[in-house]
Amino acid sequence: MDMDYQKTAREILQTLGGKENVTANATCMTRLRVGVADQGKVDIAALKRVEGVLGVVDSETVQIVLGPGTVNKVGAQFSALTGLALGAEEAEGNAASLARENKAANKAKHNGPVQRFLKRIANIFVPLLPGIIAAGLINGVCNVINVSTNGALSGEWWYECIRTMGWALFAYLPLLVGMNAAKEFKGSAVLGAIAGAMSIANPAMPLLTQVNKADVLLPLTNKVFNPSAGGLLAALIAGIFFAYLERWIRNWMPTILDTFFTPLLTVIFGGIIALIVLQPLGAWLTSGIYFVLNFVYNTMGAVGGYILSAGFLPLVSVGLHQALTPIHVMLNNPNGPTHGINYLLPILMMAGGGQVGAGFALYMKTKNKKLKRLTRDSLPVGILGVGEPMMYAVTLPLGKPFVTACLGAGFGGVLAALFHLGAVSQGVSGLFGLLIMVPGTQLLYAIAMLGAYAGGFVLTYFFGVDEDRINEVYGENEK
Repeated sequence: MDMDYQKTAREILQTLGGKENVTANATCMTRLRVGVADQGKVDIAALKRVEGVLGVVDSETVQIVLGPGTVNKVGAQFSALTGLALGAEEAEGNAASLARENKAANKAKHNGPVQRFLKRIANIFVPLLPGIIAAGLINGVCNVINVSTNGALSGEWWYECIRTMGWALFAYLPLLVGMNAAKEFKGSAVLGAIAGAMSIANPAMPLLTQVNKADVLLPLTNKVFNPSAGGLLAALIAGIFFAYLERWIRNWMPTILDTFFTPLLTVIFGGIIALIVLQPLGAWLTSGIYFVLNFVYNTMGAVGGYILSAGFLPLVSVGLHQALTPIHVMLNNPNGPTHGINYLLPILMMAGGGQVGAGFALYMKTKNKKLKRLTRDSLPVGILGVGEPMMYAVTLPLGKPFVTACLGAGFGGVLAALFHLGAVSQGVSGLFGLLIMVPGTQLLYAIAMLGAYAGGFVLTYFFGVDEDRINEVYGENEK
């Protein structure tokens, strides 16, 4: 029987203290993120029992894990009940929000300026993920069709229409990145879009036209402008810069002139600075990132695969994994050096496999009934790629199993590197990762994931189970 999404949303709202207690609601790929005015009105235990809820992360916002697909349907119903548009944000500096950020010492410890900045960067790209996922899948599948059929479908209107959808997102993605960047840093979104447009390679761009058969040359370099060199990073940096520049100009601009001259001066001066400084900076950063990834992936090979996979969950636990969000988008860009194949993502996806293996080991070896229940409930969703319940409820609180899960995941990373696995899109993991692998490599992906399972299981079974620590965390067995 299909889930009643409206009923689930209604029950979630009740456990959160009702409509009046909700200040914000937004969805990502697996979670419904809800801001609340009074944390004391939230019944976390009841929330976890709601049908369809796979887990709850009590962080800056209440993050309700629902899984891919389900989160969108429940989120739409939840938004209708609250009257708040999905994606509505809480005002920065809200007292309740700040109190929640410092609720636990561990969360406060890992909520420094770097983590907060990276979270804002992730906020720029998360709303774009549905389009990136769809376009990535279209580009990947169409490439396979073109090669396998020798272009038999080329010229068919419906096929070219689908290909256009895949092409359009990445062709104009810098515009969307610049727009979201300016909005996230409290500038005008449309001015950020103009900043991002500087990174769109369009031959009609006046900078790329010829005057009297002569190219337009830039100062300092004396070369023709290359808008794609800076790529998404240049659009990201320019969008942020435009936001700060606009706010600075508005601070001293007379109110009567603000409407006209603030956006005009932002675009003129911001555009010149973006062209001369920010575009080269973006190009330099992009080249540096690809150099490092190429070194780790190709030069270090299996060793690099192990390090990346084993080290990913620690990054997630302290929030630094958000720095990888724009990198994944760059790797899935068909116009980039990897031609849209993300070879980093399959390696990182093995981290979840290590956790699943650790969960099986804990379930088989521990005598603690509560831990058995937690691992039993966390394993199915972990296999499907939703790792939060296992990490936050089981391995991370215990310590040792988290370490052995990470080290075990590295073996899956080795196989993923040796198999040269690549993803044509993103947004899913675990078993669902089969859907985004380069067609024809699904079996190799499954073998690599089983390697991560095995690594996490063996290391945890023999080195990660401490019954005294388990009883200390979860209590003695019920009599």
